[in-house]
This record gives sequence, structure tokens and C-alpha cells, in this order.
Amino acid sequence: MTGPHPRVPADAAPRVAPGSAVWPDVVLGAGSVVEEFCLVGRPAGDGAAPVPTVLGPGARVRSHTVIYAGVRAGRGFATGHHVLVREDTALGDDVSIGSLSVVEHHVTVGHGVRVHSHCFVPEYSVLEDGAWLGPRVTVTNAPRPRCPDVSACLAGVRVGRDARVGANVTVLPGVRIGAGALIGAGAVVTRDVPAGSVAVGVPARTVGEVDQLSCPAGLDHLPYPPRREDADVHSAR
Repeated sequence: MTGPHPRVPADAAPRVAPGSAVWPDVVLGAGSVVEEFCLVGRPAGDGAAPVPTVLGPGARVRSHTVIYAGVRAGRGFATGHHVLVREDTALGDDVSIGSLSVVEHHVTVGHGVRVHSHCFVPEYSVLEDGAWLGPRVTVTNAPRPRCPDVSACLAGVRVGRDARVGANVTVLPGVRIGAGALIGAGAVVTRDVPAGSVAVGVPARTVGEVDQLSCPAGLDHLPYPPRREDADVHSAR
């Protein structure tokens, strides 16, 4: 996570704009930029012990972003404006989080993940490599909100590799969205979605396979071509 970024010289100095606060235990990678009015490495509570915060080479933290202590982000990490990332969250390389989104504590985010604007991702969620959340996606983790023991029964959502979750989707606690699945806009996902499936509606129902979709513009290609490693696996069978 701390190796060189292909677009950033190894000796490029990090830049922190006036008006931002970067705590002493923060490590900024080569060529990283922290714009105006950001807080990076903010302690999770009063008197909390210092915890390292790491942003990899080429990170771009846009104005009014708050990143708590203990966050570790890889190469090319980027935020929009007014983003919140809570403590003890791990983010891979080339992760992008859109403006006004919230990623809570103890979240795991793989490489190449895109979280669009106005999204909410609560604690214990897992977004695997290449996952994509459209605008205003809400992920939940409390099966019985405000129950006296709610912290004991939190159930994180897992969004599989290269799965795509459309705009305004709500995903209920503990749901598993399989690799390469596609969730239609506005769906409410109440149960697991198999890998490679298309699910739509309230509650969401599986209506087909991603591989069966055609290009909406009439072009001669699949809208979601399989990754190279997936194609290799299929050809070997």
C-alpha cells in the first residue's frame, strides 16, 4: 500500500493547504495533496492513544474532508468534498469516495472501489475489489435499530468483487451481494444476491444474469465484459 504510484514521482513532496489540520501520527505518501479545511488523523475520542494514519502516494483529499486516526489508504486514494472516513478503516489502492459520503469505522474496502456521492457505508461493511456504489446508496448494519444490545448484533454487508449497486439502493444488514452482480436503481436488497445476477425491485428479486444483458446503445459488446481472470477460469472448465 505504500509503494510508488505510477503517476507520482517517488520524491514528490506531500502538500497540505492552509487551514487544514494534519495530526503528528499521519504519514502522507509522495505527491499526496490535502486541500483546504480538512482534518486528517483526527483522534476518535478525547484522550485516545495516538494511532498511525497512512495515506498512500498520490492521495487527493478534497476540501472539508475528515479522516479519523487509524485509517489506512493505498495509492491513489481520492475523496470528493465533505467526506467522512472513520477510524480503523482500511482502503486499498485507487479507491474513490464521492462528495458528502460517509464511511464509518472498521470498514474494509478493496482495490479500485468507487463509492459515489451521498453514500452511507456503516461499520463492518466489506467492499471487495472493483465494487461500485452509485449515488445515494445506503448500506445498513443494525437488524433491530436502537435495541438495548444493538452493538452485539450488528451485521455488516459484503459487496462482492466487481458488483455494481445502482443509485438510491438500500441494502439491509448482513446481505451478501455476489461477485459481478448488478442491483437496479432504487432496489431494497433484503436477501443475498447470487454472483453474476441482476436484481431489481422492492424487495429486490433476481430477474436474470449480467452476461445476458445487451448494450443499451446497440453496440456489439457486452455492457459488463468479464475480467481477464474470470474469462480464463471459464475457458479452463
